[in-house]
Amino acid sequence: MSTDVDDVLSPWDESFDRREALVKAGGVGALLALGGLAAASGATAGPAQNAGKVTAYFGQFGAITEQEGIRKYVLKGFKGDVDPIFVPITAPTLFVDRVRAEAKAGKGNIDLLVGLHGDMVTFQNEGLIRGVDDVAKQVKNLPPALVKLGKLGTKTQYYLPHSQATYVMVANKDVLKYMPKGTDINAITYGQLYGWAKAIRKGTGQNRFGLPASDTGLIHRFFQGFLVPSFTGGFVTEFRSKDAARAWDYMRQLWQYTHPQSLTYGFMQDPLLSEEVLLGWDHVARLKTALDQRPDDLVAFPVPKGPKARSYMPVIVGLAIPKNAPNPAGGKALARHMLTLSAQAQILSIAGFFPVVGGRLSKQISPGLLAEAAAVRKQQKAKDAVQALLPIGIGAEGGNFNKIYRDTFTRIVRNGENIQTVLNEQGALLEAIFEKTGAPCWAPDPPSGKAPCRVK
Repeated sequence: MSTDVDDVLSPWDESFDRREALVKAGGVGALLALGGLAAASGATAGPAQNAGKVTAYFGQFGAITEQEGIRKYVLKGFKGDVDPIFVPITAPTLFVDRVRAEAKAGKGNIDLLVGLHGDMVTFQNEGLIRGVDDVAKQVKNLPPALVKLGKLGTKTQYYLPHSQATYVMVANKDVLKYMPKGTDINAITYGQLYGWAKAIRKGTGQNRFGLPASDTGLIHRFFQGFLVPSFTGGFVTEFRSKDAARAWDYMRQLWQYTHPQSLTYGFMQDPLLSEEVLLGWDHVARLKTALDQRPDDLVAFPVPKGPKARSYMPVIVGLAIPKNAPNPAGGKALARHMLTLSAQAQILSIAGFFPVVGGRLSKQISPGLLAEAAAVRKQQKAKDAVQALLPIGIGAEGGNFNKIYRDTFTRIVRNGENIQTVLNEQGALLEAIFEKTGAPCWAPDPPSGKAPCRVK
């Protein structure tokens, strides 16, 4: 175990020179927080004629409550017979695997794909989806930056933006008194977060900081999109750098003040509601219930800043039509329906993902969602904000990619192994993924063109 670090002179708050490219957060983040919630008009409605049988394949919204809500509310009013199929949250790689398998078999059964931006990159690279320029022209009020993202670097619209989310911090107001002196909760640093977690332990006698570190938790996204890029300024390229070693040393020390039951947490809203945890981090959709039920007791705020940046991970969900769709017209009609204001409002309510179409939703959403929206807006507008995109172009290797970060955490933080040794060994496994897939770098790493991303 590393020697404890002085609260006041925390080395994690020292300033470093950053690449100028990282200062700019980019177009996607500017759309993340409120997604045009105050705009006036809704999306163009679907056609009057019946669309027939439409099979929709959801790579997102796989939780049971989300599935039920989509069936009951989001699909309500669609003129057609929708068969929604959901990938379990425990097996995310099935989404890409099935689309590939149907393409290989030469017979498609899916009419509409609902997946992440990175999934769409894989599908387009492998020629598995068709253009949807006609639908993009029909839906008048989609955010231009997200529409551009859906073209995947081409002139063709390959997917339509559907919804968006990210991750934030949440604290019980009872522990605000333990924040280190001079801390601005809307501009907190990793050093201050460490000092806060330590002070909570001292004040309450227990570790009350929490992270979703179970098999179904998203702690790997914390490492990928927040901790490591905030300390290194990069994602993949800096994996085994000295700055990365510094990030993992920080994590090792923060773990001393983290609730031991974190290893069982999948959704942080549950321990926050029970007050087992008083300070935590998670995806907005996995914090929504707690903030809805106890809006007067909990506060949502932006993620911390590290020595290089305040890195955060935007999550963009899109709609696409497979090339071998048996009913592509029906798939497009369902896409238009899912971009109507009423359907978008339901997604916000059911899953906590923010809409992309405009509409006066502010009076309809709960106090918890308003709190999350405010936190996300402050986060993405921060001058030191940097986006770390979800993995792009690695396809079926996504599970192995996540495992590398989880195994790194287990070996360094839980088992106490030598940090640099672990980073060197895990870095070799990481590089092997890019050698196998040929995937180029994504933000915040510098572009590698058509060449595979490399770990320094």
